Amino acid sequence: MDKNYKIRVEYDGAAFCGWQKQKDQQTVQGELEKSLSLILNQPVKIAGSGRTDAGVHAFGQVASFHAATRLSVHDIKRGVNSVIKQPIVIRQCEQVDNQFHAQYSALSKEYHYHILNRNDPCAVFRQYQWHIRSPLDVEQMNACCRILIGKKDFKSFENTGSPRRSTIREIFSASMVQPQKDRIVFKICASGFLKYMVRNIVGTLVEAGKKKIGPDSFNQLIQARDRSQAGPTAPAHGLFLYQVNY
Repeated sequence: MDKNYKIRVEYDGAAFCGWQKQKDQQTVQGELEKSLSLILNQPVKIAGSGRTDAGVHAFGQVASFHAATRLSVHDIKRGVNSVIKQPIVIRQCEQVDNQFHAQYSALSKEYHYHILNRNDPCAVFRQYQWHIRSPLDVEQMNACCRILIGKKDFKSFENTGSPRRSTIREIFSASMVQPQKDRIVFKICASGFLKYMVRNIVGTLVEAGKKKIGPDSFNQLIQARDRSQAGPTAPAHGLFLYQVNY
C-alpha cells in the first residue's frame, strides 16, 4: 500500500538548472527522483513546495511523494544520501497523512538573501552572496521593507513574461539584518512568491540602500504595478529558500 512521505532537502543550486525537472537538464527534482526510484525500486515522482530558479540554493526545501515500501524513513534518508552524487542532502524524512501535499499544504515560505557590503571581495563563500562595494544605508532599506508588509499587488516585482492568475501576495515579515558589519541578510516570509519576486525586491532595496530611491518612491513603484519602475534583478547565487511553514 502506498504511503505518503515528506522530505526536507538542502542543496547547492549552482550545479542545477533550478528545481523543476526538465528534459536534458540537471535539476534538483530530477536527481532526487532518480535516487529515490533506485532506493525504493519503483518509479517515484515528487512534488516540491515550489520552484527555485537556476542557481538558487535551499536549506529547507520541502517535497512529498507516495511509495509502497517497507523501508523505514531512516533507511530512505540514509539510502538516498549515500547514492546521490550531486550537492543535495535529505535532512529529514517522515511519513505523513495521505492528504499532505508539499505545495498545496504550505502556509508560508521564508527566503534569505545574503549580501557582502565592503570594498574587497571575498575568496571564501563568494558564490553564496552578492558583493556590493557601494556603502548601503540599512536603515533606509528597512524603511522600505516595512512598506512591503501586508497583502498587496506585487506585479512590479514579477519577472516579465510570467503571467499568473493573480499577482497579489501577502508578505508577513521583511527586514534587513546585519550579523556582521560588512554582511547584510534580507529575510522575507510570505504566503507565496511570484517568479523572481525576491530577487527583484532585493535589487530594488539595494537601490534604496544606495539612496537612489526613498521610501515614498519605493511605495509609488509598488502601486505602479510596472516592472520597469523597480530595480534590477539581484543575482541568483545569494538567494536561499530557508524554510517552508505548514
